[in-house]
Amino acid sequence: MADVGLVDVSLRDGNQSLWGAAGLRSAHVLTLAPLLERVGFRALDYSSSTAMGMLVRTHREDPWALFRRTRALMPRTKLQFIGTGFRFISWQNSHPETMQLVYDRLAANGIDRVVVLDPMHDMDAARATAARLKKAGIDEVVGALTFTISAVHDDAFYADLARQMRACPDIDRVYVKDPAGILTAERARTLLPAVKAALGDTALELHSHATIGLSPLTYAIAPEHGVEVVQTGCGALGNGSSLPEVRRTVANLRAMGHRVDVDDRALGLACDLVDRIATAEGLPAGRPQEFDAAFLHHQIAGGVMTTTRRQLRELGMEGRFDDLVAEVGRVRAELGHPIMVTPFPQMVVSQALFNLLGERWVTVPDQVIRYALGSFGRPTAPIEPDVLDRVLDRPRARELRAEPPAPSPAELRRRFGPGMSDEELLLRAHMPAEQVDAMIAAGPAPEHANPGVAPVLELLRELGDRPAVHDLQIDKPGLRLAVHRRPGGAVGA
Repeated sequence: MADVGLVDVSLRDGNQSLWGAAGLRSAHVLTLAPLLERVGFRALDYSSSTAMGMLVRTHREDPWALFRRTRALMPRTKLQFIGTGFRFISWQNSHPETMQLVYDRLAANGIDRVVVLDPMHDMDAARATAARLKKAGIDEVVGALTFTISAVHDDAFYADLARQMRACPDIDRVYVKDPAGILTAERARTLLPAVKAALGDTALELHSHATIGLSPLTYAIAPEHGVEVVQTGCGALGNGSSLPEVRRTVANLRAMGHRVDVDDRALGLACDLVDRIATAEGLPAGRPQEFDAAFLHHQIAGGVMTTTRRQLRELGMEGRFDDLVAEVGRVRAELGHPIMVTPFPQMVVSQALFNLLGERWVTVPDQVIRYALGSFGRPTAPIEPDVLDRVLDRPRARELRAEPPAPSPAELRRRFGPGMSDEELLLRAHMPAEQVDAMIAAGPAPEHANPGVAPVLELLRELGDRPAVHDLQIDKPGLRLAVHRRPGGAVGA
């Protein structure tokens, strides 16, 4: 029937969707890398500016160093970065020359595939970003067709975008990105052929989350309609709000008569290692999901859904999740049906939460004001006039309208000094100084993780909390562990 390639999303989208972008540390990535290299993936969905910021903020680890180390361990598999083209780490737009510097440093540090994800489907902006990426030396630029359900996002809308992407000399491949997991097999049977007909010989990939259980069925029929590559997650980092689990996807595709050329043994070892990391770190495994029709309404993607549930718990509002979902749908319609892909889900959900906490549209976050001001482009449908007036008729809107333009790299260099590397400069320009300082002070991150020692480390931690325990010795085949409490209470092994 067809040869179907795979892109693994475990390290970026799986980690973000299921573990809040904080579950994997550098040591986990570097331990997984040699196995992932052996599998035969078309590429890895490897990182984003959000993931880079989380690595610095949460684990005090240098993302640039991780890129270089991973590339050394994976010389053949493409490492993918995904971005909007207008910002880096922070929510504010960056200067175009700063974005060029970002792409230059991504290429220099090992990234060779980048997804152009313009959240407004602004093709002028997408073409400009693609040109910058090629100028930086990125080998493979992938244009994103972000799927959503609305009155204007029909098959003809996506086919027209696909034609424009095919005509762009700097876009090499295209993928349909379904962040909410709402692309049914029925819709795929009309959408995918329309997109593929417009693309001609440009390769088409499919990225669809498993949030409500639709994507495994859609993947099973996608190769019949022109899809050459599907995107999946390994083991515990597949299913749930992530993407379909890779081993089941491979089995399904082969059962449908398609060829999937991967090293099954290496794939099994990689999935097993992900599962062991999840167990050792106490992280949840993705599970097959039941169909939930509410997602067709609010379209909240996996990573944002995880964060939203956590925020509700912290506010003591777990019981109001359904109310929030309903308000998300209402806010999205009022804002002109923005596609629920970064940064818009965060904006819409935040506004919906403020609306639940008080009177609607009284409190408005800066990013929603910037959206209304047009900082992110023109909405596909107009913002409701009453909402637009309420958002813009406030002092903060006038302050944001008068903001100075984003600084250029030359201005950043004058601010931070001439002796700093471009990599550190970009982090300091977009993150709090104390977070970058803490990362540098922490030194190089460990390069290897052994999930099997987690129980031993937990035992040592518990012994450290029990002063009455002075000596302990464990003897078993292949292991001898002696623990002694030193003067002063420290525990040594």
